[in-house]
Amino acid sequence: MAISRKYAVLGALLAGTMTFTACSGSKTGTPEIKDASADFGFQETGFPIVSKPLTLKFSGTKTALAPDYNTMTVVKNWEKDTNVHIDWQNLPDTVFQEKKNLILASGDLPDAFFNTGLTDAEIATYSASGTLIPLENLIEKNAPNLSKLLTARPDIKAAITSSDGHIYSLPSIEELGLVQFPNEIAINTAWLKKLNIPMPKTIGEFHDALLAFKNQDASGTGKTIPLSFMPGSWCGDIVDLIAALGGVPDNMDHRIVQDNKVVFTPAQDGYKKAIQTLHQWYQEGLIDPESFSQDDKAYLAKGKAATENLGSFAWWEIPEMVGADRANDYALVPVLQGVDGKRIASQSNNQEIARGAFAITRADKYPAATMRWADNLYDPIQSAQANWGPIGETLQKDANGLLTQIPAPAGTSEGERRQKVAPGGPKANTAENFKTVVAPEPRAAERQKTVTENYKPFAGNDGYPPVALSTEELQQISTIETDTASLVKQNIAKWIVSGGIEQEWDGYVTQLKNIGVDKMIEVYQQAYDRYKKNS
Repeated sequence: MAISRKYAVLGALLAGTMTFTACSGSKTGTPEIKDASADFGFQETGFPIVSKPLTLKFSGTKTALAPDYNTMTVVKNWEKDTNVHIDWQNLPDTVFQEKKNLILASGDLPDAFFNTGLTDAEIATYSASGTLIPLENLIEKNAPNLSKLLTARPDIKAAITSSDGHIYSLPSIEELGLVQFPNEIAINTAWLKKLNIPMPKTIGEFHDALLAFKNQDASGTGKTIPLSFMPGSWCGDIVDLIAALGGVPDNMDHRIVQDNKVVFTPAQDGYKKAIQTLHQWYQEGLIDPESFSQDDKAYLAKGKAATENLGSFAWWEIPEMVGADRANDYALVPVLQGVDGKRIASQSNNQEIARGAFAITRADKYPAATMRWADNLYDPIQSAQANWGPIGETLQKDANGLLTQIPAPAGTSEGERRQKVAPGGPKANTAENFKTVVAPEPRAAERQKTVTENYKPFAGNDGYPPVALSTEELQQISTIETDTASLVKQNIAKWIVSGGIEQEWDGYVTQLKNIGVDKMIEVYQQAYDRYKKNS
């Protein structure tokens, strides 16, 4: 499950009799786009949206276990209600990230991006070129559900509005307080019991447990994997081990806030110390070599191997990783006491109001119909189904009319099922809706308790807030951020596997400075300061 937090900037929409220009006064040379929704019998209210069948092409990301969206019951119901068929070209996140620039630069654009997978800078670039169109007038004219929400919740409107006042992507909202600490470490307690090892409480005890798993072949297969993870994943990284080994909390952005100061973690001496130790762990055979190449699908499959051979892993939910039948063999490791004697939990930058759920391109000849299609998902009942699956299969109404979870079949975790039946996309499951429309999943209530009791008290940093960077700021850091992320990813993997950080660290830090990391942090700091001043 990857969650997108991105938003867009630039442009303005001029709407008349179903005609608009995909540019603002600051953009010139972009073509006028005429809306041909009326050719398909477009209806401004009610269903179907069009009287004649209309096909739209969507691209973007999808979860690793998601099938073709058109096979999902909820998507079939959307088509039946709206008379709009979607040609889904969504790809697993890791694949989409490799291909998105080709898709955006091609002459064969999709009509819209669903689960866009686009960064702030990318949306800024492609909205400036007219590839992505501004949406605020379409929202006003053709999105009553979303318009009502934005009126009632100005904070949501502010979160999706760019610094110049325009909206280029729609939000996905889930207000449960669950996303701040997603990288939970779990360990095989059946193996701990088998080897007479207590639950680790310190980073040293955790290392020793992994070493025992390795040396005593706890799985009995000769293929025991003491520890596996996914660097850079939103919920599968070992950021709390970095914190325990080096005293530096981390997250997938490598951007944290401490004492109101923005910090780039992979340039800190503590980070270096942590990587040095992880290399020693790798030499001892404690780290899965595939950690640096596996995607979500391969990683999740590893926890469900025919013979249990996984000692410890990072993920936000145990049953989703190892399966419901095996989940009782694992438990969460407490936030470990680190080498400096402190317990530090790393807080992510994930937001409950996530930008970038949906964006429309200049290729779309039917933007009014497209916006009405997206707005249907902001109906509270549809939002619940987009998030958890269809009523009758995964959801049911209780005596009070509140939607509640139908337990997943034996052997299937709630997380696995959700990926297979719920496409996500633009939706709004607000705190209010969790009281009046849909009850939190039982696992969500458990996770709320876990986060509140086990992680928040040990938070070593604040998350970077949903700051709206200006167009100029995005342009300043776009290339820097891309080059920096690439350099960090390559070197961290190399140093953990092959070593060499002691000799290469100073040169690496110099490379970061030459790329412009100090400028990047300066931009994020001034945006943060502006946000705090206006909050």
